[in-house]
This record gives sequence, C-alpha cells and structure tokens, in this order.
Amino acid sequence: MALTSADPTVKRSGVPGGTKARRLRDSRVFQDWLFISPQLFLFLLLTLVPFIFALPILFTDQSTFNDPSVNSVGWANFTAVFTNESVRADYFPALRRTLVFVALNYTTIYIFGLTLALLMYEFGIRRGFFTIIYMPLMLSGLATGYMAVMLFSQQTGTANLLLLELGWISKPFDVFSAEGTAFLLPLMVGWRFAGFNMAIFLVGLLAIPTDTIEAAIVDGSSYWYRLTRVYFPQMWPSFIIASTMALIGAFSVFDELVALGALYVNPEAKLLSILFFTYGFQINRLALGMTLAVITFIPLIFVGIILLRLQRRLEYR
Repeated sequence: MALTSADPTVKRSGVPGGTKARRLRDSRVFQDWLFISPQLFLFLLLTLVPFIFALPILFTDQSTFNDPSVNSVGWANFTAVFTNESVRADYFPALRRTLVFVALNYTTIYIFGLTLALLMYEFGIRRGFFTIIYMPLMLSGLATGYMAVMLFSQQTGTANLLLLELGWISKPFDVFSAEGTAFLLPLMVGWRFAGFNMAIFLVGLLAIPTDTIEAAIVDGSSYWYRLTRVYFPQMWPSFIIASTMALIGAFSVFDELVALGALYVNPEAKLLSILFFTYGFQINRLALGMTLAVITFIPLIFVGIILLRLQRRLEYR
C-alpha cells in the first residue's frame, strides 16, 4: 500500500531539510560569486570591454588613437599577414621565435618549479625557503632583464668572467646573439616565476592521498617509480594549469624583451608582443598591429578551451 502524508512512518522533515539544503547551496554560490567579483569586475572593465570597443578599429586604417582621418579597409588587415610581403617578413619570424620560446619556457617550468616543489614536499615546507624562492616574482621583468644583461656583459659581466675563468666557455657569452637570447630569455623568465610554478606543483603534490604513497614505499618501490606511477598520474590537473600559465606567459612576455634590446639593437628578441607594440606605437600602424594580435589570439582561445576541458576530465575521472 502506498504511503500517504497521514502515515506516521513518513518523515515530515523532508521538505524543511530540502529547503535548508537549497538555502545553504544558494549561500555558497553567492559567496563564490562575491569572492570572484573583484577580479571579474577588473577583467570586464580592463579587458573585455576595451576589446569589444576596439573591434571596429580592426577594419580600418587607423594609424594612432588620435588619427583624425580613419577609413574603412574591410578585411585588408586580416589578409595582410599573407599578402603583404613586409608584414609577412615581420610576423612569421616573430612567430617562430615566440614558439621556440614557448617550448623552452615550458621546459624551465619543470626544471625550476617541479624540482623545487618536490624538494619542498619531500624535505618539508620551510617558510623561509618558500619566501626566498618566491621573491624574484616581486621584481619587475624589466629589472630582471637588466640584471641578466649586466651579469652577461661581454667585458665586465660577472657570469661571463666566471665561466671564462672556469674554462666552461672559450669566448664571452653574447646575450644579443640569436643563441644568447634563446638561452637567456627562458632562463631568466623561469627563474623569476620559479616560486609561482613551485606553488602550482606543490598544491598538486599535497592533494595526493598519503596512503597511496605509503603503500608504494611499503612495496619497496624506488623513488623514480613513485614519481612516474604515483605522483605524476595524480598531478595532471597541476600540469595542465602550469601548461596554461606557461602558454599565456610566453605570448605576453614583454619587459624582459625590452631589457634585451628588442626595440632597438636586438632583433632576435623581437617576439610577437614586441611586434604588436612596434606596429601600434612606433611605426603608427595601430589597426594592423591590433589585427595581428587578434589573429594570434584566436588559436590560443581554442588551445585554452582544450586544456580546460582536459583538466576537468582528468580532475574528476
């Protein structure tokens, strides 16, 4: 026989309980929105809204923000990267150098960040050590770049003189050469963001259940086995986040490039971010520079979406 509301066996606390749970859930959602609202407001105000207002400029020949005569050019700015020889000669070498830096920068994330995170995790989190590693992030990229240039100065650079004294190099290291820029740029960016990347990987390590690690130790597994079979498979969300941040950082690096002479004396440091700035504010081709930035930005959106979906899939599997 079906139960009715008059049946004493029916719990009358179901409705109030459901209402309380719903109110609690709504309260948590409100707290979450309240927590992210300052950053969301700044993103909308300083990024999304200016981008929307700038979209019409992409279809014009506007040279500067104060250009009194602006004409519509249709899709000419979008096709210039393939049809204009001078634009193509600027864009594709800068794109190649940027992609090389993306690969090298991704490597330094693990060389610095993951290594430091493992040291902190295995030997205990020392607040003083954590602070020291995180301190370079407080420096500006411009200051970091000038420090690197001074250290590797061909005549008086401390690093160059030390390497020559040790016999590790036969001639002074030239930071303005293609090889010097390709080596030094990811090195100093990796050093500057070592603490940031260490924190990302450390969160992933701390989220690993200790019983899985203890079981591997009891079974007599080597440390390399624990890394590859216990640690890393459970750290995929951290790896995805680090990859996303590395991709964003590689395409937005700017201050370090200025210190390396990208605007004047070192064309090898002219990555895409410098190219966009040059077109927009040095040679007065603002609309074309903005269009090149959008052309580069669109594929990164799809890469970001793929990484985000991959992170969610790996996190909740």
